[in-house]
Amino acid sequence: MVQMFRGRQEKIGAAPGTMVYVGQDRPQPVTVTVIDYGPERFEERELPTPEDATPYRESTSISWLNVDGLQDVDYLRRVCEAFHLHPLVQEDIVNTHQRPKLEDYEDYLYLVCHMLTFNEATQRVESEQVSLVVGPRWVLSFQEQGGDVFDGVRERIRHGKGRVRHLSAGYLAYALLDAVVDNYFAIIERIGELVEGIEEGLLDGPQDSRLSSIHELKREMILMRRAVWPLRELVGGLQRGESYLVQPDLQVYFRDLHDHTIQVADAVESYRDILSGLQDLYLSTLSNHMNEVMKVLTIVGTIFIPMTFLAGVYGMNFRYLPELGWKWGYLGFWLVILAIGGGMLAFFRRRGWL
Repeated sequence: MVQMFRGRQEKIGAAPGTMVYVGQDRPQPVTVTVIDYGPERFEERELPTPEDATPYRESTSISWLNVDGLQDVDYLRRVCEAFHLHPLVQEDIVNTHQRPKLEDYEDYLYLVCHMLTFNEATQRVESEQVSLVVGPRWVLSFQEQGGDVFDGVRERIRHGKGRVRHLSAGYLAYALLDAVVDNYFAIIERIGELVEGIEEGLLDGPQDSRLSSIHELKREMILMRRAVWPLRELVGGLQRGESYLVQPDLQVYFRDLHDHTIQVADAVESYRDILSGLQDLYLSTLSNHMNEVMKVLTIVGTIFIPMTFLAGVYGMNFRYLPELGWKWGYLGFWLVILAIGGGMLAFFRRRGWL
């Protein structure tokens, strides 16, 4: 938790627009890769200095500049200044605890979303903030670290597949958001498999490990809900096409993307309800198991109460206790004990308690 809010103290009292990295400690040098393309043009390379990004601001083709690593704020500031980004945008880029949102700065749009991935080793959903700045003919993407879900978009651009090489920067922004949302479906499917496994395991009996798994998955659902619900508002704003950067012919794509976000949100809510039901089922199963144990213990105790009473009576150290002089007294005592036990067992079985 301390690392999660790293940089908050340095930010307190700073002027608005001050770039202070706030996020997890992920040391990585800043790398800027650019893909510049058009219907008949394609270029992909890594920029050696931030100033090399300046020509792409006025390029006649479409340019996608992807920035990996956010801890070197001085380097990032030089990249942002090359595209004349507002200081508040620069501040939000390095503050990795932003809520998904859409801000219109007239000359460009600033979008924040959360890229989610499922870590198979830890069985946890990991979140990484992605900031997109969409200009007339360029898109900037800022990520906390290398590795993302945009490889499919890169391949389509490299090989000229689909419409991306023939449409605007707004379509590129749509393609990137669509890749993020499509990955949500993969995570939902994986979580669904885990939920089914827990549900089948509960039929075998309650175990502490299953309750822990339910709590962990509920926490993952909360994380996904925080990423998906605000994203619906973001995509809805793009769908309305209030900015000239989102051309009318792109609204149909954003409408489809908005529908996908609704599907993911519905799936998240459904799994949250299922997990709550599984938790109730676990507690109910545990309670029923405890009741069964208590019933067995009660029956055993009830059977032995009269036996203990008789054993206590004939165990008293009185000289003239009746029946002590009988030759068959010991045998008779056991016959009475067995008769009492057998009779009570038959009674309990007849009542359906056994």
